[in-house]
Amino acid sequence: MTSNVIARTARFTYVPHVLVVGEDPLQQAGLVRALTEAGYLASSAATGAAGLHALSERPADLVLMDVSLPDADGVALLPRMRATIDHLPVIAMSARTDENHMIEALDAGADDYLVIPIGASALLARVRAVLRRAGWARSRRSSLVLGGLTVDPVARTAELEGRSLSLSPKEFDLLCYLAHRAGQVVTRRELLAEVWQMPYNHADRTVDVHVSWLRRKLRESGKAPRYLHTVRGVGLRLDVPSATVYPMGAHA
Repeated sequence: MTSNVIARTARFTYVPHVLVVGEDPLQQAGLVRALTEAGYLASSAATGAAGLHALSERPADLVLMDVSLPDADGVALLPRMRATIDHLPVIAMSARTDENHMIEALDAGADDYLVIPIGASALLARVRAVLRRAGWARSRRSSLVLGGLTVDPVARTAELEGRSLSLSPKEFDLLCYLAHRAGQVVTRRELLAEVWQMPYNHADRTVDVHVSWLRRKLRESGKAPRYLHTVRGVGLRLDVPSATVYPMGAHA
């Protein structure tokens, strides 16, 4: 289904995308989890070069960047990071507490400076403050409506034709991620990295198994998909169906 059809049939409330840049996988996973649970769309990159590439592929509304990177001086990278997107806010993160380092990062273009580790509540408060200063105002309506499917990333609820869906945490995370990317093909590699925080393994069936479970709850099948379409050899795409009548006896 084309993006034009999606524009006509889906009613979206934009959810900000936060890119986390840092080489510590545990820290990355914790930050992405906190952001996702707060209703943001979060992704990650392990190096400065990967972060710049990620921004060129998929624009972000905010970057959380650990200035201790394996391939670059994070402070020196700040102007390049901000230059990728007009007025892109960047929060610098560091385990260093000396004032001179903080001043250096702020003078280089950081919108805020966080000493890590930091608690989730304090982190999210700083994220909200920087987004407000950047002029981003979050809508009161948090749900994404795609045809008969409604996904609320904040309340972590989903409904199909007004009927509440009973989803496991990972089933919901998968659905929410695909809903934010509606109309786009998402690779299994990306799903494993962003939803499961796992490295890609071509033999891993985690994504396929969860897609099968999710299809069953969406009352569709791989042979007769309505929302979840497999793009052979590439990945998965969530589309808004052109009809709202469910096929009888659909199964995964």
